[in-house]
Amino acid sequence: MQQIRSAQEIEDLIRARYILIYVVSPEERRVEIEIRDIGKRRNRKVLAWSCTQGLVNLESSESFQDIRDPLRALEFIGKYEDDAIFVLRDFHPYLQDPTITRRLRDLNYEFKEGTKYRRSIVLVSSILKIPAEIEKNMAVVDFELPVRHEIGNIVDKLLGSLPNLTTKTRTDPDQRQRVVEAALGLTYDEAENTYSKSIIRTHDFDLDTIIGEKKNIIRKSGILEFYETDQKMEGVGGLEVVKDWLNKRKKSFSEEARNFGLPVPKGILLLGVPGRGKSLTAKAIGAQWQVPLLRLDVGKVFAGLVGQSEENMRKAIKTAEAVAPCILWLDELEKGFSGTQSSGQTDGGTTSRVFASFITWLQEKTSSVFVIATANNVHSLPPELLRKGRFDEIFFEDLPSPAERRQISAIHLKKKKRDVTLFDLDKIVAATQGFAGSEIEQAVISALYDAYEDGVDIDSDRFVKSCNEIIPLSYTMKESIDAMREWSKSRARAASLASVEDVDAAAARQLEI
Repeated sequence: MQQIRSAQEIEDLIRARYILIYVVSPEERRVEIEIRDIGKRRNRKVLAWSCTQGLVNLESSESFQDIRDPLRALEFIGKYEDDAIFVLRDFHPYLQDPTITRRLRDLNYEFKEGTKYRRSIVLVSSILKIPAEIEKNMAVVDFELPVRHEIGNIVDKLLGSLPNLTTKTRTDPDQRQRVVEAALGLTYDEAENTYSKSIIRTHDFDLDTIIGEKKNIIRKSGILEFYETDQKMEGVGGLEVVKDWLNKRKKSFSEEARNFGLPVPKGILLLGVPGRGKSLTAKAIGAQWQVPLLRLDVGKVFAGLVGQSEENMRKAIKTAEAVAPCILWLDELEKGFSGTQSSGQTDGGTTSRVFASFITWLQEKTSSVFVIATANNVHSLPPELLRKGRFDEIFFEDLPSPAERRQISAIHLKKKKRDVTLFDLDKIVAATQGFAGSEIEQAVISALYDAYEDGVDIDSDRFVKSCNEIIPLSYTMKESIDAMREWSKSRARAASLASVEDVDAAAARQLEI
């Protein structure tokens, strides 16, 4: 259980006489509760400082509320004669002051050398900002979000406080598990507030209310988006190899799969022609697997403050792991991580550091977070990303073959509530040679507009006429698409059973005969 590891790590650091400890967490109250318990076990006082309340003993009436200046607080800590743990709340802004940084370093040496009293200083903040001068003296602990048993304790506490509440959650273990899992990824206070809101609104632990509130909370970060989709895999034309690969891993997150010896799948990278259906596949797999789909906007990771970009990436990863099992979707990956090679000259190395933390996590992660990354321009991707072990598989989605174009055309006609049997699909397939899936969709939409203006319904001729008016991307960007195809032949796995080049060439030879 991750939470136990965080609290245990803090206690181990204190026992090992680490003087300066930086705990990264937005949950100040939970961290202080754990530190207070550590103080009881280790027979140490626990005093907390803030710029508004001064120094306060968390277990007694002892307080020094006039000590609100950070430097004066450090001087007091240095002279305090007792075994103690000092918690400094939101202390990171003061670390920019060289006098504060220097005094912390002095205390680190003084407490290390002193044998009379055992004292530690714990900085608690939601933002990790450590000056280079002191980073070697500081131990950093990422305090994880609440895990299942902690969220379950909130549910039990609310049920105990509302004995007259009639709810299935009280008697059905499966329903209770769903209620608990719906709140994973939230802080303790957020989960408590979300459950309370659900009870006030519906007089029950309503899953839709809980998930809806959870989506709003996750969106507040501006980095992760809880993506809702009703897209089914049947709405994705072709790509049989990808579909089969994903279908075999549908149950891979279960405990039964672990017992069988299956590793947790890391994810896939979908490369290919723009408009082929890479993003559509990501949306469909979220609905097929019935797990949360979280979209990571890589562009929003990068912030103006020094160190904020790296912290944003860590926060996004921690949230995804807390929500697991889930799917983490990174769309158009090359746009977010392009320029890593020149990052040192252009942005002080920020892009390189953020990218390095992401691929390291991707390589070493053991959580049930399945990553789906999509990219249109393979040549803009950092080569480190394509190394084996980062992703389970790299698929290349080529232009749809004739059979796939037939399937895609039928899908879009059905979406527009048209009877596919009334259309000449052979004629349409011939007219859409070189078209991507999105271009076939636009041909249907364009034909519908023309038919609506003329006061008639769409038919095969109008569909073909609309296709003839579109110049597909495979013509306007022929050189770059050909280069991408050539690259994929030995470096990626084909996402479809048949190559579009082979099938269309065979069809052309048949016409010549």
